[in-house]
Amino acid sequence: MCKSDDRPSHESAGQSRRGFLRNAALAGAGTAAVGVGGAALAATPASAADAAAGGRTGESRKPGVWTPDTTALQFTLAVMPDTQFLYWGSQDSVNRAPQEESFRYIIENSGTPGNNIVFMAHLGDLTEDADPSSFQEVDKAFALLDSRGAAYSVLAGNHDVTGDDSRGDTPYLRTMGPQRFQRSKTFAGSDPTGYNTAHVFQAAGRSWLLLALDWRTTDQGYAWANEVIKAHPRMPVILTSHDIVASPYDDNVFPYESGDPENNAVLSGNGQTAWDRLIDGNDQIFLTLNGHYWPPGRTTRKNAAGNDVHLHITNYQNRYFGGGGMIRLYHFDLVRNTIDVETINPWILAQDPESRSELAAEHARISGPVDDFSVPIDFEQRFSGFVPIPVRPARPAAKELVKGTLAYWRFDGQGAAGTPLAAGQTIRDLSGRGNDLTVVTVPGTAADALTWSDDHHPDQPGHASLKFTGGRNPVHGSYLATGAKAPLNTETFRTGYTIETFVSMPLDWDAGNNGWAALLSRRGSAGTAGKHGRNTDPGEPVVQLAISNNGREPQFNHYPLNTTYPTTNWGHGLVEVKWWHLAVVNDGRLTKLYVEGAPVVDNPNRVSVGLTSLGLPWLVGGHEYAGAVDIVFHGSIGDIRVVNRPLSTKEFLTAK
Repeated sequence: MCKSDDRPSHESAGQSRRGFLRNAALAGAGTAAVGVGGAALAATPASAADAAAGGRTGESRKPGVWTPDTTALQFTLAVMPDTQFLYWGSQDSVNRAPQEESFRYIIENSGTPGNNIVFMAHLGDLTEDADPSSFQEVDKAFALLDSRGAAYSVLAGNHDVTGDDSRGDTPYLRTMGPQRFQRSKTFAGSDPTGYNTAHVFQAAGRSWLLLALDWRTTDQGYAWANEVIKAHPRMPVILTSHDIVASPYDDNVFPYESGDPENNAVLSGNGQTAWDRLIDGNDQIFLTLNGHYWPPGRTTRKNAAGNDVHLHITNYQNRYFGGGGMIRLYHFDLVRNTIDVETINPWILAQDPESRSELAAEHARISGPVDDFSVPIDFEQRFSGFVPIPVRPARPAAKELVKGTLAYWRFDGQGAAGTPLAAGQTIRDLSGRGNDLTVVTVPGTAADALTWSDDHHPDQPGHASLKFTGGRNPVHGSYLATGAKAPLNTETFRTGYTIETFVSMPLDWDAGNNGWAALLSRRGSAGTAGKHGRNTDPGEPVVQLAISNNGREPQFNHYPLNTTYPTTNWGHGLVEVKWWHLAVVNDGRLTKLYVEGAPVVDNPNRVSVGLTSLGLPWLVGGHEYAGAVDIVFHGSIGDIRVVNRPLSTKEFLTAK
């Protein structure tokens, strides 16, 4: 290891020390290529996930067998940095046990929920002295991975080799060169020197490319790496090398005392070369990993495309027992759009806790801010430059008129985005049942309080919405209402119903001014309808699908025909500037609220038959209290459909 000025802290043989799914299938597509004079390279399509990396698709796994789940949207990349102090053969100092225990952990945790390790990347400096005897021992340790068919990569560090990747034959190359990976299902090829290799592994239903570059890569090596990326144009790329970013703070200063723990690494001289010749111009590279320097650290830089590249150092050779084969686990979660990172020592964890020394106990898990952290990444958006996010086309209204549709309102093709709707303007009911909507404007409201918009939920049939700018204190805005004689006004839905809509709230949504505004409500107060008893508010409408003032939670509050008091379904908080699909389904007995096709936790197990009606109009974006409109919605509302029977989630407007 050397600090950023590359001064040797230890000399040996003249050497110095030291970042859906919907488009997953597309992501696996790639073109076969031959790397500049090197071994043939071919992308493994995601449809071949079972074959690649010995993948599995859900069957139970056998202990001690490499069986990663290649379809799960949560997976782990294991990273092992500088293990050099375990292999100093020329000094008769070799101890394979820590590394082999880590290898056993990696194998045992391939495919297990919570870990699902799919690949292991070693970051170089496998040995201290590059001696053939050291590599003989390294060979024995890695044979454990080979015997189980584990997927992994290695690269040469400055303690394994001298010079750059044009150096020719070495004990490293004879032991860990391309010939070692000929039977590996993830090996995609090497450059002519054999010191730079490419690996394609399967995870989350797509293909991922990992490049393992020599500690000193020449122009031909970078040319080869660029060609490999070009040959796999839809794959996210993880770049590993021994020396990319360095630590600007000293060993005896805790990272949280040295400034921002999320930005405490800088490009080294070699890292700047890698950035200029490879990383900056290849948007597919979203994460780089290196060892060599310590303490650990990380930083984020914008590439030429304006996207984040996460650059991390992980190295524990200066810790107890030379790191003891410690591993960094990168837990990718494509559901939560996060990489959770933790650092553990399987060798110590395998020991009886009562027998561990104080130092060992301290190093079983490393939990500092540079060792245990999370990296938020919107994977779909980050990869959209090379795997475009597919846009679901609009669907004709006729295809959404399922049996029992009583009303279907949508807002496409009726006005240019940003232009206002005037009072009295009509929006037709596309069901043909005559439940047309008319714009109603609260006196004193601005002319642009209700406008057409082309914003919409990605799975919404109509690619448009209405943007409401309403509120209370004082009441202002425009809303819509069915006509006085609309058939929907008297419908009581005794045998069940489904109500669906799409909603998005802006960042300026305010609980005091906008809370309890309704997306859809039915005029007529509970008191006038003769309702009374527990939880009854005599002034509230008999039916309302609203957004509460407490964390923007959707609420369906309704007075059934069979009770004098309401049934209320509550959803979880909805974040702003995101489209949400809401559905209320009643099967003639029970009512359930769904958010994005998932039932909410607070769906009462209470018999609720039908919906009370006073024969009055329905309101879209309006809410009345004690017979008068008291608030108008603030946000956007998309397609609305009302059906006189319960629909399954497969029949929702969002169904594929």
